Amino acid sequence: MSFERVDFAQLDSADRALIDAARAARANASAPYSGFCVGAAVRTGSGKIVPGCNVEIASYSLTCCAERVAVFSAVSDGERAIEAVAVICPGQVPTAPCGACRQVLSEFGSDMTVWMATEDYVVERVSLAELFPASLVPDEVIAAIRARHASS
Repeated sequence: MSFERVDFAQLDSADRALIDAARAARANASAPYSGFCVGAAVRTGSGKIVPGCNVEIASYSLTCCAERVAVFSAVSDGERAIEAVAVICPGQVPTAPCGACRQVLSEFGSDMTVWMATEDYVVERVSLAELFPASLVPDEVIAAIRARHASS
């Protein structure tokens, strides 16, 4: 897997806007336990940019990552296809989405571009297919469930 380092200033306006939306969303993160504030944004098939931020809960397993918040918000707005996601985390090195977020993202666009950035605009790009090559495929899961019920 190769993360491609890119110059933010050289990106097209749509990709800069997506990364900037993730950066703005990070300001709304609620991370009272870890202090690890994350912002994300997804760009849907219709071109809409939907932001999200991480929300930590005292019962830590109930915490929701920024990427999933953005996806769930997009879906609640009626969007079903996602072309790209941007995620901004603290630190000097861009951070990739966690495994749970990778699965959620793959449900809405396995061909999407994943942009990872720092607050200082160190930006890397990778395809979701390269980042998460063995996701559960929704059509295969549905077919297996239907086959099991048909044989019952």
